Formats: sequence, C-alpha cells, structure tokens
Amino acid sequence: MDLQAFEHHLTSPQGHGHVPPHAHSVTAGGYACCDEITLRIAVSGDRVTDAGFDAHGCGASTAAASAAVTLVREAPIVEAARIGAAQIGDELGGLSTAKLHAAELAADALARALGAAVRADGALPSTGATLVAMSGGVDSAVAAQLCVQAGPTMAVTLELWSDPENDAESSCCSATAVAQARSLAHSMGIAHFTIDLRDEFRAGVVEPFMTGYAAGETPNPCVGCNGHVRLDAMLELADRLGAAALATGHYARTAEPQDERGPLLRAAADPAKDQTYMLAELSPESLARMRFPLGDLRKPQVREIAARAGLPVAAKADSQDLCFLAGTSRSRFLQRHGGIGDRPGTIVDVGGTVRGSHPGHHGFTVGQRRGIGIHAPEPLYVLAKDGAANTVTVGTRDELRTDRVAIRGVRLHRTGARVDSVKLRYRQRPLRARIVGQPDAGRHRSLAIELEDPVDGAAPGQLACLMDGELVVGWGTIDRSAAP
Repeated sequence: MDLQAFEHHLTSPQGHGHVPPHAHSVTAGGYACCDEITLRIAVSGDRVTDAGFDAHGCGASTAAASAAVTLVREAPIVEAARIGAAQIGDELGGLSTAKLHAAELAADALARALGAAVRADGALPSTGATLVAMSGGVDSAVAAQLCVQAGPTMAVTLELWSDPENDAESSCCSATAVAQARSLAHSMGIAHFTIDLRDEFRAGVVEPFMTGYAAGETPNPCVGCNGHVRLDAMLELADRLGAAALATGHYARTAEPQDERGPLLRAAADPAKDQTYMLAELSPESLARMRFPLGDLRKPQVREIAARAGLPVAAKADSQDLCFLAGTSRSRFLQRHGGIGDRPGTIVDVGGTVRGSHPGHHGFTVGQRRGIGIHAPEPLYVLAKDGAANTVTVGTRDELRTDRVAIRGVRLHRTGARVDSVKLRYRQRPLRARIVGQPDAGRHRSLAIELEDPVDGAAPGQLACLMDGELVVGWGTIDRSAAP
C-alpha cells in the first residue's frame, strides 16, 4: 500500500464539499462501518465535466471518494464507466482488506451518479456499439460475452427494487445484484452503467400488481415490466450512449424484419427456456433495435460457453422468483406494501349458494384446486374471484373448462387471421385457437378467442399471447367478463 497516495487524498481531498452546476447526486452507504458517500456528477455531451463529493464515517471513505472524483473529472463517459473499486484502490496506492469497503462504496456511488447524469444529460455520438443488459446471472453474462466477441459493447444494470426483507442473492434487481453485475462487466473489460429505476418500477409494475390482486385478478408483472418499463428505459439509455442495439440474455428470436410494420418475436430454439411470452408486449419498434444472442442456444450450451470463458457465474443457479418477491411471500408483500391483508369473505358456487369462507380472495387463483378447504363429492376448483364483493366462486372441473376467452387492451401487429394458437400461461404449450371476427392489425378494446379444445380456466389479469406458429403476432389481457 502506497501510504503517500492515500494520505494525499485524505488530507487534500479532491472535490470535497463541491457541488458542480447541473450535477446529479447519489448517496451510497450501509457497508461494514456504516460509512456514507454522496457523489455529484455533471456531464455534457460525451464527457464528465465536473464532480464533487461529501463523505461521512472513517477516513478511508473520504480518501476513496476523493480518488473517484480525481479519476472521473474530465474523463470520457465511457472511460468513467470502466472505473470500479479496483481502479479507485489503485489510485489510493492499494488498500488493506479493512479499507476495501471504502473503495466499493465510492465505486457504487460513482456508478449510480454517473448513470443518473448520463440518463439525463449524456449525448454520445453514434458508435455502432451494442448495449447489453446484465443482471449478474449466467444468461446475461454469456450474452455480454458474445456481444464482446462481435464488436464494441457496453453494459447496463437496472436497480428496480429495494426492500430489507428481500433476499439480495436471489433477486436480479437488488443493489447487491447490481454491484455483482458491474463487477462482472468490468472483469470483461466492458464499460458499465447503473440506472436507478425504482420509482418507475414501483409506479409501472408493483402498483399495478397490487391493484390487480385487490381487484380479484392475477396479474403478470414481468410482462408489463419488459413491455413498458425496463426495456424502454434501456433503449432510451442506448440512444444517449450512441448504441445501435440493445442485447439481452432472454431466450427469444425475431422474424420478419423487413415487414413495414416491424419485426415479430419468434420462439427460442430451446422450448424449455423460451421467454417470448414474457416479452410479448414489446412493440415492433423496440424489437427492431433488440438482439437476443441466446435465441439459437440451449441452456447447456450457454453454461458451456460461460465455463470456457472462465465466467464466475457459469454454475450460478437461475433466479426463480419475481424479483420483488425474492425472500418473501406474496401474501406478506401485499400486506406490507399494498395494505392487502386478511379480509374474510364467502366461498360460493355458481348458483350463489354459500359453500364456505376464505381469509381473503387475493390468496386464490382461477383454476386452483388445492387449499380451498371445502369437502365435496367431487374436486372443486376456483372459477372466479370478485374483489368488490370479496367472494370466491368454486365449481367442478366441467364448470371450470371453457373454449372461449375474452381479452381486453389487445394489440395486433399483424391481421388477426394469422392467429392460429394462444398461450394463456407462461409455462403452457400454445393452444390451437382463432380470434373471432379476424380483426385487422392495430389496437382493439376487446376481442374473443375461440379455443379448438376446452381449457381448464383462464386467469383474468394474465397475458394472452397470440401466435402464428412460432411467431408472436399480438397480445391481450385475459378479462373477467364473459367473452363476446
């Protein structure tokens, strides 16, 4: 450790207390000794024009923040995005194990402040680079690796949710996951940008999720997140960075790129990992700028590529939960964040006869069989929920089955005559179907789907993914009303 370099930044800190005009400020803290660093970054065009900081806690944090300011001032934005804890430590002449937390804290504050500044004020010239979304998992890491092999690459990770009850190791969007993704990107030589999208995520994903459950539906937050929040924000960042395309680690492909209405999603080569259902709400305009490097690969191939490249996430387990439910339960989440708790109501049959009681309709899903708590001559299933009346309607499997489904808020990217199947659930095979009336491409307030074979219920609030073979030609939300 070069004590002279460390002492210089400690006794003559660069930018301490300085507030640059038009700067974007971010505070990071909560590490081993509860230190806190506030970094302020101003950018113009493709460069960082100025920086300043405040620090509270041990002297190492003041020195690390000063080092970060020194490194980032007047630096090109892309070079500033390559600065992490290692570079800050080097600027300080090396750090002891006890002081490494200060460099990590300064690197986190720097990355988040830089991301906010670039998102608002950055304007890099077109570079032809690809911006790749990284979550810290193996899929996005291999997508990044393949992009690096193909040409200039930058990376971005979104911080979407922060809750002390979450399991930071299981969530793909926590502050811990962001730091892991940043470290991985830097180890691959990629400039990395961190974007705080927590306000937009709560408003555009979490609030509709809670509203849907309160109303008696079973919403699918990942679909809306991809379609209207997360990927839109990353495409906007790509514009700021002069990137030509956005790549993700999703298992999906595109087709019909020359069509004047834009390309369509196509199912991935690995049917067990296909994620087109979760991407269905993406517009053709967005798809035209997106790349899916894993679309033609199967999961074992992806792990093999990661292992050959020496990526530390090669054997990392896949995330299973909704990112904001990692480490907690749906019922506890709804209670803590939406005030949706126990609210006893009645269980009725299709004739309105009371058959039992329930602790809250939000704990049930259409099609559910287990956990209803009513003894009957034959198995009972949840047929419907009514949030306003707080009732759960149950019936037999024959009463559950339907061959007609109503959908609302429909978007058709091609004529409805092309629809030959529909996916009503993420892990469900496409069901042979047609849209009643063969509507034109465009937006439709409501439509009806006729199924070739009856299905055991369709949960209101879930996505109906409208398909032509392997291609996604549109989507709608399953409605509670009877199909017209």
